[in-house]
Amino acid sequence: MPPPRKIDLLPKEFRLWLQDELKERGFAGYEDLAESLNFRLEEEGLEMRIGKSAIHAYGQEFKEYAELQEQAQDEIRAFLEEASLKDEVDVTSALFQQLTAIQWRLQMMMSDPKNLPDPRGVKDLTSALNNLIRSTSLRDGILKAERAAQSDKLDQAVEAGDIDKEAAQKAREIMGFA
Repeated sequence: MPPPRKIDLLPKEFRLWLQDELKERGFAGYEDLAESLNFRLEEEGLEMRIGKSAIHAYGQEFKEYAELQEQAQDEIRAFLEEASLKDEVDVTSALFQQLTAIQWRLQMMMSDPKNLPDPRGVKDLTSALNNLIRSTSLRDGILKAERAAQSDKLDQAVEAGDIDKEAAQKAREIMGFA
């Protein structure tokens, strides 16, 4: 396994600062960025120095990651604008199954020391699964509350004499929460 890159050894606050600076500078000006980073490292008493080529390589990698994240967010926003809550729950469930399958294959691959993946990718996948699990629970709760509200409306309509019990039950079956 190759040694870790110097950038990967930076304390978290420096990596976050570097990511913000990369975005702010439009993923350009690597020479000035290297000077600024090394100045900050020196100010903190850290003897590590990072060259502009290392920052450039990291910057290109981070830029691609940031663009993919932005594209995914745009697609999710577009989907949510068009989809009903039921569709969203179905898609979330499918995404969870897909991520779980990827995680399982990754774990199986990792049983062979020759196939060890980049640990950052494993961390990102684990974070994605955790976020999806949390959002799935939230969406399930929202869907359950929405169905309960619809069921209450049907009960109120029966009590008010607007529809009979049989019609309310038929409506529940049609809506999928009988």
